Amino acid sequence: MAETEKNLDNVTKQELEAREEKTTPGKYYQPLTDIFETDAELVVVMEMPGVDRSDLDIQVEKDVLSVDGRIDFKKYETLKPVYTEYNVGHYSRSFSLSNAIDQDGIGARMADGVLTLTLPKAKEASPRRIEINA
Repeated sequence: MAETEKNLDNVTKQELEAREEKTTPGKYYQPLTDIFETDAELVVVMEMPGVDRSDLDIQVEKDVLSVDGRIDFKKYETLKPVYTEYNVGHYSRSFSLSNAIDQDGIGARMADGVLTLTLPKAKEASPRRIEINA
């Protein structure tokens, strides 16, 4: 195997062990998530297959960013699986935000089962060059 090739392992959906009770019936899973940082923002990419944009709820309250995606189980009622690798269920994930994030500027985009959140850094948290005086 070449040094540039990486071994890709199957990742199993992790069922969410909620700290609070959910009012929507069904299993909840923690969506697989990647977080990238640039000089200007954090980018959070979450896999939420089967979630429609209208069934997505994103909120910021008390410095906690919460994401909930609900699945329409009616789509799966008539299907009889021959083989399955994962269970169908809702998604939920929360992140504590620091004061380094501009909470009013958070943006979201949903496409093809992938949610992308942009969390802009607060001006105080953005890197800046310090000039050296003589």
